[in-house]
Amino acid sequence: MTPDELKAACLALPKAREEFPFDEANSVFKVSGKVFAITRLDATPLRVSLKCDPELALGLRAAYPAVTPGYHLNKRHWNTVVVDGSVPDVLVAEMIEDSYDLVVAGLPRREREKLRWAGLSQEH
Repeated sequence: MTPDELKAACLALPKAREEFPFDEANSVFKVSGKVFAITRLDATPLRVSLKCDPELALGLRAAYPAVTPGYHLNKRHWNTVVVDGSVPDVLVAEMIEDSYDLVVAGLPRREREKLRWAGLSQEH
C-alpha cells in the first residue's frame, strides 16, 4: 500500500477528514472530530496507527511482527502497523475500516445516523 492509497482508504469513509493538529507532516484522520487513523505519509517505512478491538489487537500482534502496540497511544486499544507489504494491503484496508467503525460506534446516536445517511448517499 502506498501513502496515496493509505490516504485514499481513510478519506473514502463517510465524512472522514484529514487534519494536521500536531504539525504539517502528521496526518490525523477523523470522523465527527474523533481520531481513527494517524500517519506520517512521507515516512519510511510508512506506518499507520489505528484503533482496534483489544482482543483482535492481540491476535494481529501475534500474527504479524509489523503490528505493534500503538505508538504514544493507549496500547490496549490502538495498533501501529508498518505498511511494508508484510501485512496484506487488504488487511490494512480492513483495519482502517474497523478503526473507523469503532470510533463511529462510540459517537452519539444522532451523529451515527448522520454518518449512516452520508454513507448511503456516497454509494449512489
